[in-house]
Amino acid sequence: MPAVALVTGGNRGIGLGISRRLVEDGFAVSILATREEPADVLAELRALAGDDDRVRYVRGSVADPDDHARYLDDAVGAWGRLDVLVNNAGVAPSVRADLLEASAESFDRVLGINLRGPYFLTQAFANRVIGLRGDLEHLPEPPEGPVATVVNVSSISAVTVSTARGEYCVSKAGVAMATQLFAVRLAPEGIVVHEVRPGVVRTDMTAGVAGKYDALIAEGLAPVNRWGRPADVAGAVSLLVSGQTPYSTGEVFHVDGGLHIPTL
Repeated sequence: MPAVALVTGGNRGIGLGISRRLVEDGFAVSILATREEPADVLAELRALAGDDDRVRYVRGSVADPDDHARYLDDAVGAWGRLDVLVNNAGVAPSVRADLLEASAESFDRVLGINLRGPYFLTQAFANRVIGLRGDLEHLPEPPEGPVATVVNVSSISAVTVSTARGEYCVSKAGVAMATQLFAVRLAPEGIVVHEVRPGVVRTDMTAGVAGKYDALIAEGLAPVNRWGRPADVAGAVSLLVSGQTPYSTGEVFHVDGGLHIPTL
């Protein structure tokens, strides 16, 4: 039985790049997303896997704890195990609004999906992993490799101010802290937690402001002076879930072309 990876929002953009890479890496992959089942995407992933049973899709929202339970139940029922959770699903504000004009409704929507949802899905995932494999706290020695891995996909916006989308920045800063919290709490259980922090990545989320970022990139926005690609983020996730870094947890892996480096 292959290792099992759950990828929220794994049907489009960065999430689809991650789903593709994990299928190529040999994982069984289950996607949670709000849209109707995307037959073309699933056909592509199943062809890539060479096995229709290695790819599943659950329609639901990361913001809904009831959907968390259905999602975990579906994967455990199909494969009997859980190895990786990639908290990727997220939204931008529907309207970019100045901090002095942004609405509470937009704040609640963005925080509910980007922070509250993955926070409690991680809780549910960890409890299910512990239930499936036993609490490791009382073992005489910890395992050499992680029992499971959680990767939170955040954003350079966790530490970079955009005053026209403050709720997004706050949500991603919260994801960064949630990563640290769960990394500490879950280490005794053999579960490691990491954050992947993308920069400017070309997806449908950034399509509406592509002109702005084209100009910034042309002016030398980052040392690696190009748009990021979903495959760039997927490569970082692939490394972190591979078991090759067993003595690390709580790490921030930047995928931003060096945008985070202070320069003069």
